[in-house]
Amino acid sequence: MLKVDHMHKTFPVVIETDENGGYSAFFPDVLGCVAAGDTIEECYEDAIQALTLHLAGMVDDGESIPEATRLTEVSVDDDIKVADLLLITVPISGRKTRVNMTLDNAILTAIDHVTTNRSAFIEDAAIAELKRRSVVS
Repeated sequence: MLKVDHMHKTFPVVIETDENGGYSAFFPDVLGCVAAGDTIEECYEDAIQALTLHLAGMVDDGESIPEATRLTEVSVDDDIKVADLLLITVPISGRKTRVNMTLDNAILTAIDHVTTNRSAFIEDAAIAELKRRSVVS
């Protein structure tokens, strides 16, 4: 059975503090992806957004998503004041591909009554059906 496991990816994030009490975050496996916040919680929330956007940009640019280091294997330089070491899981979508489909007119009309984005609707329906059939994790 086909198993698709690239729909979500988990990466460790290092949240560090500075002498002013602020927080910043970086991902050891995703170079250039950083976040910041006044509290650890704000920094963590910003890191979720940063990772989501960074990985989406990598997919759009045709870059491969790096493998994540296990949390227990993350190491940081001694000069970094680690405030927390956490995991962040974000959705990963693949590159979009235009396809030509043939649908029954009544089905297409019904779709158009509930959405203005046919592609997103059909993609969501396909994902739901794949999950139901246990081929997407």
